Order: sequence, then structure tokens, then C-alpha cells
Amino acid sequence: MNKNQLKKISTVSIYGISVCRWGMSDTVQYLTDAINSHVPHQVITANPIMVMTALEDPSYMSIMRNAELVVPDGTGVVWAAAKVGQPVQERVAGFDLLHEMLRVGENYQWKVYLLGSTPEVIQETASRLQIQYPMIKIVGYHDGFFGPDEDDTIIQNIRALSPDILFVARASDTQEPWIARHKDELAVPLMMGVGGSFDVISGKSKRAPKVFQKLRAEWLYRLLREPTRYRRMLALPQFVVKVLRDKDNVTKLT
Repeated sequence: MNKNQLKKISTVSIYGISVCRWGMSDTVQYLTDAINSHVPHQVITANPIMVMTALEDPSYMSIMRNAELVVPDGTGVVWAAAKVGQPVQERVAGFDLLHEMLRVGENYQWKVYLLGSTPEVIQETASRLQIQYPMIKIVGYHDGFFGPDEDDTIIQNIRALSPDILFVARASDTQEPWIARHKDELAVPLMMGVGGSFDVISGKSKRAPKVFQKLRAEWLYRLLREPTRYRRMLALPQFVVKVLRDKDNVTKLT
């Protein structure tokens, strides 16, 4: 299977960013086919903060527009799609997508490389995922504390191990640009930024309780636990106000 044979993605345009309208099941099936096609795919788990960053930074906007798949991770993105009359099927959270791909990947014995977070967290994450998904092959991992001078070494190491999936857990202003910059060199079928997922998997931090998830208020839980995030969280109400103000032009503005 090549890229042209992959199913056409159903999307809604949010300020020129093509956000996938599929639910988890169709997304996982598409990415399964993508991995089996061996064609590099960058997956971005979009939230309002990332969209607002893209609107202010042309280079970041270019990264989001050129990603092979952008899924609606943030509740605000799901809300915006419904507001413009092109609703997505459901929120596709990056944390859940990571686990779904590993669950399916056991059937194929996919190889996985983990990149990011601290040395202690990445080691514990690799250990726990290998236990949880024994048929997956965690072929390598590296912490996220490296600079541009180490990029070539890390990329060559990843290429030598030839993983099917690369999960990158760095800050959102770092992980997506890093993947986009080195996508062709890495040549990994599925490359996805997963933010703080490794912290949760390793046990360093906890995911929002189910009640917050059902209320679509995981952002509030994170803010309550980490009040210092409030400046970053200001992008959420700014995004809502902008969508309401732009109304029908949200899908047209570029």
C-alpha cells in the first residue's frame, strides 16, 4: 500500500488547519494502514493553544498545515468544529490514541521508539509500556534533554532501529517543530508528539479524573494542579472569543 491508496481523510478547516473529523476507531484504522504503507506520517494532536500559536507564528502554522494528520485533542477544537457546522465525531485525545495504537500494534509486533522527558521518566515509561503491551517491541528510548548539536546522532540511532512508531514527549513548541524538521530523515511511518503522556504513564503525574474528562475539563484539572500554567491557559478563552467573533469565517480564514 502506498500513500495514494490510503483512505481520504474527512476534515474541517479551522483557520486553515485541516482537522480530522473521524472518531478514534477510524483514526486508528487509518494510522494502521499508514504504518503498513511505510510512508512517514506526522500526527499532531491539536488543541486551542496550538491553534492560537499557529495564528501568531507563520512557521508553526506551516507545520500544522503540512502534517499528514491533525486530530482534535483539545475540547476547544471539538467545540469550534461544531460551532462552524462541521462537527467532529468525537474528541481524539493523544494519550488515548497512543494506547490504542500500541494495543493494535501488538497484532503486528510493531517496533516503537520513545523520545523525550527526563532520563528517569523515559526509562520507567519504556518499562511499563513493555509490560502492558508485551507483543510490542520497545526498540529504544532517549530523554528529551538534548540540543541541536545532538540531533544527527539521535536521528541516526532511530533510523538504525527502524521503528514503526516514534512518540515524542517534549514541549509543544519543541516537539512538533522537531518532528517536522526531521520527518524525512527519520522516515518513521508514525511520528506523534505526546506532550506529558510519559509523565502519566511512568506514574510521575496523574491524568485528570474521569469526571473532569466527561465534563471536557481536563484543562481545568491541570490548571488546579499547576496554577503556574495560567498564562498559557489564557489562550483558551482567547480562542473561544476569536471563534465567536469570526463566526462563519473560521473555515475560510487562512
